[in-house]
Amino acid sequence: MSYLKKKAPQKVCTTSGPKRLGPGFLLWSIWGWAIFITAMVVAGYVGYILLDLPEVSSINSYRPKQVTEVLDRDGNRLAYWYKEKRWVVPLSVMPEYLKDAFLAAEDARFYEHPGIDFLGIIRAMIKNIEAGTIIQGASTITQQVTRALLLSPERSWKRKLKEAILAWRIDHLLTKDEILEIYLNQIYLGEGAYGVEAAARTYFDKNVWDLTLEEAAILAGLTQAPSKYNPKRHLKRAKRRQAYVLRRMAEEGFITEEEAKRALNAPIVIKSYSLNPPPGAEYFLEEVRKDLLRRYGPDVLYTKGLIIKTTLDSRLQEKAYKEVKQGIEAIQARHPGDEALKKNIRAALFAMDATTGEVLAVVGGMDYKENKFNLATQALIQPGSSFKPIVYSTAMERGLILPNTLLVDEPISLPGQEPGIPWRPQNFDKTYMGPITVRTALEYSRNVIAVKIARMVGVDAIRYVARRMGITTPIPNNLSIALGSQGVRLMELVRAYSTFPNLGESVRPQWIKEIEDRDGNIIEREQVERVRALSKVTAYEMLHLLEGVVQHGTGRRARVLGVPVGGKTGTTDNYRDALFLGFTKHVVCGVWIGRDDRLSLGRLETGGRAACPVWTGFMKNTLVGNNKEDMEFEVPKGVLIVPVDRKTGEIIGRAADLAKKDVVWEALPEEVVPEPKVHQWHIGVPGWLKKIGGFVPHF
Repeated sequence: MSYLKKKAPQKVCTTSGPKRLGPGFLLWSIWGWAIFITAMVVAGYVGYILLDLPEVSSINSYRPKQVTEVLDRDGNRLAYWYKEKRWVVPLSVMPEYLKDAFLAAEDARFYEHPGIDFLGIIRAMIKNIEAGTIIQGASTITQQVTRALLLSPERSWKRKLKEAILAWRIDHLLTKDEILEIYLNQIYLGEGAYGVEAAARTYFDKNVWDLTLEEAAILAGLTQAPSKYNPKRHLKRAKRRQAYVLRRMAEEGFITEEEAKRALNAPIVIKSYSLNPPPGAEYFLEEVRKDLLRRYGPDVLYTKGLIIKTTLDSRLQEKAYKEVKQGIEAIQARHPGDEALKKNIRAALFAMDATTGEVLAVVGGMDYKENKFNLATQALIQPGSSFKPIVYSTAMERGLILPNTLLVDEPISLPGQEPGIPWRPQNFDKTYMGPITVRTALEYSRNVIAVKIARMVGVDAIRYVARRMGITTPIPNNLSIALGSQGVRLMELVRAYSTFPNLGESVRPQWIKEIEDRDGNIIEREQVERVRALSKVTAYEMLHLLEGVVQHGTGRRARVLGVPVGGKTGTTDNYRDALFLGFTKHVVCGVWIGRDDRLSLGRLETGGRAACPVWTGFMKNTLVGNNKEDMEFEVPKGVLIVPVDRKTGEIIGRAADLAKKDVVWEALPEEVVPEPKVHQWHIGVPGWLKKIGGFVPHF
């Protein structure tokens, strides 16, 4: 018996070669590979798109460019500064029919679709085919928000795909109301208006919450083509588009057919918002704008929606412009034959609060469009005798003179700038008064006395005090500055004069009271900036002397105010410049009148005749609401008000001598007044006592 197994019989293949595949199999294989490759390409492209998409979370903190508003001190709007004219308003303040109008016109299924409306795309295609033109768009409101905030305006399939993906993402990131609020604040509606609030102001001079149904439909109709349907230029087209919007609102059930008909038949009154700043305010606004640009930069100033509350008093600005204009006309009327005068005469006014430095009014010229150069803040003008109070103050501060110091008004000859050529300063009237007090010298603006005092105290000392008082323009190193030969800015002179009512402290001009951001948070508030330039005693002595200039000297025209006033005139050679600088307890103001061609204003056109009436006319308006008792200047400690002989400068010691004609009540340092001191002479002497004298001691 064999234990070996027999091999199974092998099958014999009878075919002659491999089995052939049919043409159908090959075709399906090709299609399969094509689909696979296409899918891979699409997947890769979509993946690339997804990698290249912007981050949608940024839209969650929507802070678009917004208008910066500039207000006067009372909250009246002066100007709008912006790159995009937009005011962001919450959805809650918008009328329901305004929202419905935009939904009906742009995206009726907005609250139903997930950011992309496939049914809307199909419907729009059908409508456009029926109409033979594009009457409906397929982009949803969410897609439009995506396009505006996250994508470039290019037209391509790549951008459309990005738009769809991002719209879907945004729809899941934000609520529908949040998306709609962004849309209604972002959309461009023509005439430079971005958002419905800007459009409401631009076309109807209203806030968005005051719009009527018919006006809302006009705005909603602008979305397709703002220029084409602009109601300012194409009201008939705008009405046709309005009819479409109202019909769509009725079709969607937002309004009834009857409401649609009434709105369609209602008249549309187009009225643009208008800003009416007081005349000449452009010069003030430009100073504010330049200052803020320097500090914050254009991006913040023009896009962050700041609220800038300025110091400008619109009522006083209007009066300032009127008085300057009348002053120019008065000079022209006095010299009718001078045709060049009419073309070349110029004037400026600068006024500020004496205590805080708040700039109340500025006239930098008569026509900002014609000439943007600000004569009040930029022009270097010759101050003439209006610079003398700085010279006198310097000498008083150093104890070299007192108001009753006797000096000789006489011809003098000093070394000139060129060797061998003397300088012989003369008084304006070319006469000399002999021995006179410092008070008389200032009241009658005696040039020789000013030069003598300047020589006595030294030019360097004057320049130092001038800087402390607010004169930042470089002052030359020569005695002619005593006569105001150097160029300074009117604004600087006004600041310098603020030293007197502030009892020795110069206050820096302030243009802005407060700045708020778009959310109402205060980001800057005015801080009064003062510099101690003179002692209180010196400042009051000078103030008292400048009161005398108004009561008895070249500033007599200012007496009509009927309240305590200090001031000084200024007139340059050949009547080329006329100035008046003056102050009450509350306001400091300066007026300059001159010519572009530097020729004469005309014979006798002095600071007292040409500039002082303008100053007085303006300052009358600053007294409104002020109590006269509150207008008295404060007498500081260390000053005595005593009777002085105007001719000799001697303090009067006998009551009988008060009857003399030349008695003046002088403010003197306490230490120079001989004993016994009398209570009525000390701090707090009332105005009525200074006028009638009161009890006088016997020495």
